[in-house]
Amino acid sequence: MSEHHSNLPDAPDTATLCISRHCPHCAAMLAQLADLIKAGRLGRLEIINVEMRPEEARARGVRSVPWLAIGQFELTGRRTRAEIETWIDRAGRPDGMADYFHALLKEGDMGKVLAMIGVDAARLSALLPIVGNPDASLNVRVGAGAVFEDYAGSTAIRAIVPELVALSGHADARVRADACHLLCLTRDPSVEPALRAHLDDPDADVREIAQESLDALSGG
Repeated sequence: MSEHHSNLPDAPDTATLCISRHCPHCAAMLAQLADLIKAGRLGRLEIINVEMRPEEARARGVRSVPWLAIGQFELTGRRTRAEIETWIDRAGRPDGMADYFHALLKEGDMGKVLAMIGVDAARLSALLPIVGNPDASLNVRVGAGAVFEDYAGSTAIRAIVPELVALSGHADARVRADACHLLCLTRDPSVEPALRAHLDDPDADVREIAQESLDALSGG
């Protein structure tokens, strides 16, 4: 537990917990995090009482407590020790952001995903594992697609053209169809050969989306 540090780094072993005196779950969360500090699972913990430091809570976008940040990840509501440890592990992995975006979209929080990509457009690539996962739930896939729509024609989506081309060759038709649509969103003429390759795809939906994407790219 520490005093406030305004420039606390988003390190994977660093956590910030926002609490209030009237929160029924905050004490349990605080105890769990203290145990994780003792166990060496966390290196640093910052605690903010939102009643005494409301300006700091507002600066972080905190709307309810308990609110927990682990590295770059923000979690609201009561969390079990196992959940917290899972997010500590994810905060230290390169693919952790993909898991975080999946969780946010599953909860319907597309706004948070957009906000995080707005800070660092390279994070758009963290949505690729969702596109490539045919078992992802419909609302998660739709949410990811909506985020990509927001970045149509951008440098960020053009930067992942090779990955999208690779996904267009996926064994699952749903993934191929989504990849063809996303290739269209790049507005990059260089993707036309990859789309033409799917005009004779075994799946009718993929063929249709490939043709529609080509038409859109050519202004047809």
